[in-house]
Amino acid sequence: MVDEQEVSPVVSEEEVVAAVAEEETPVEETIEQSADEEEVSEPTEEEKAKLVQLEAERTVVNDEAEKHRQRRDELNAETKEWKAKRDSLNLQVRELVDEAGKARTERDEQNQIVRDQKVVRGEHNNKAAEIKEQINKIRPPTENKEKDGKREEKEESLPQMKKRLQQMENQQQTSPLSNDKEKKLVKAIATLAKEIAEKEKSFEGDEELRTLYQQLHEEKAAAEAAHKLVSEAAEKAQAAHERMLSLYKQADEIRKQADAAQQKFIESKQAADEEHRLHIEQIKNVHEISKSAGDIKNKKKAAGKKKADIASKHEAEKIFEKFKAGEKLSTEDLMTLQKSGYL
Repeated sequence: MVDEQEVSPVVSEEEVVAAVAEEETPVEETIEQSADEEEVSEPTEEEKAKLVQLEAERTVVNDEAEKHRQRRDELNAETKEWKAKRDSLNLQVRELVDEAGKARTERDEQNQIVRDQKVVRGEHNNKAAEIKEQINKIRPPTENKEKDGKREEKEESLPQMKKRLQQMENQQQTSPLSNDKEKKLVKAIATLAKEIAEKEKSFEGDEELRTLYQQLHEEKAAAEAAHKLVSEAAEKAQAAHERMLSLYKQADEIRKQADAAQQKFIESKQAADEEHRLHIEQIKNVHEISKSAGDIKNKKKAAGKKKADIASKHEAEKIFEKFKAGEKLSTEDLMTLQKSGYL
């Protein structure tokens, strides 16, 4: 399962401006000088041309910064999409692994049933063999050997013979048969019915033998029931095992998709981080250009203000001379003297 990473928070332009502002020395919009200081020179033609160049350059850099910002935002959106896809795929993997774990548990449980019922089946088969030995001591089995000494045929129990007879009778009554097949079946039914009657007659007066045959039948039935449980549990265990393998295979395939989504997430995030770095870099460049342009503009403002101050001082000197000469001054003249420090 892939590692999860979050999208880094994006620094706003306001935060960038604040950070840049802290690094810069504020440019004073006004320069206060006394009327006695030397006149501040106007920007040179070279500085004026530089100002035009700086303003054009700032426009270009500002456009580049905006492009990086837009691309960063697009990549951040893609990063979020890849993260959502990765998380969704990882959730599917976890669900499939959980289901596979349940299938594995079921398989193990059914395999335990197989082991347990095999033990039960063996115990009943052993008991059946012991009972059969007791029967053979009382009533030796009918020999059916060939000259080369082949093994005895398995003796069919009375209940089994009766069950087979019932099946044959049902076949005769329900299945469409040709004349030859029906004659053969009728003959077989008669033969089997005679054998059953002879076996039942042989049990008459022999309670011990009858009891042993009943016990033999019960042990064989119990062994058969255990064998059936073994077969059923084995089939369920196999089905659970195959389901478990299928679920793990699906989980592996989806995990590969999740890994691919994680890789895309990382690539997109790294690209977004790079675009953010470039955006911040260009914003800082804009502020540096603005500072350089501001220096030239402030020089022009300072020169203009100095000229105005000198002119205002000369005007105030003239008014003050009129005042000393006893001439009547207007309200505006008095305000000019006040601003200039004569009053």
